[in-house]
Amino acid sequence: MAVVELKAVSKSFQSGESLLTVLDNVDLTVNEGEVVVVRGSSGSGKSTLLNLIGGLDTPSSGDIEACGYAVSKLGERDLTEFRASRLGFVFQFHYLLKDFTATENVMMPAFMRGMPRAEATERAQALLAEVGLSERQTHYPTQLSGGERQRAALARALINEPPLLLADEPTGNLDAENSLRVEEQLLELVRRHGTSLIIVTHDDRLATRGDRTLTLERGALVTS
Repeated sequence: MAVVELKAVSKSFQSGESLLTVLDNVDLTVNEGEVVVVRGSSGSGKSTLLNLIGGLDTPSSGDIEACGYAVSKLGERDLTEFRASRLGFVFQFHYLLKDFTATENVMMPAFMRGMPRAEATERAQALLAEVGLSERQTHYPTQLSGGERQRAALARALINEPPLLLADEPTGNLDAENSLRVEEQLLELVRRHGTSLIIVTHDDRLATRGDRTLTLERGALVTS
């Protein structure tokens, strides 16, 4: 069953007097539970691709469907609901709130969607345990290492049990040891939870770990 479908999607930006085409007539299907890795040089459009799928940007042409939503046709209110209920995002930077504990950071998306505080806390603590942070639940981001902060961000991305996770260079700010640990836990988490994953990365090792690896070249997606 398809979780994501892009049909003839293009995205162009105005650059001075010229029109810069970043994505050119891209087709992509991602199935339920599939891990798809997208590679490409800096500026090739990898992040743009994720932003379009996540409804953070709009295509110049073409259609995008994700998790049963016609993303490219949604208004802002429906996009907000789509992102809150169907997507998890993991970025290169963790974006944890410094005045909240690890548990509070992880539980926040669920609590904001109306989940009772006790249930959201319990779910957050269970996810923190899954990423090896049981003993860091009451720690603040400044008390966590870079790898621990990114692992907390993984837990937060899954708190609402989204069918789709979008990860943009999730190990890009980490040293080799922490990159490997975050990579392993990311892949283990999505497979355990049955979550589809689209990940963009420069990491050659991580690029070999998906079910499929694609490369963005001159605006087109090609199989690596």
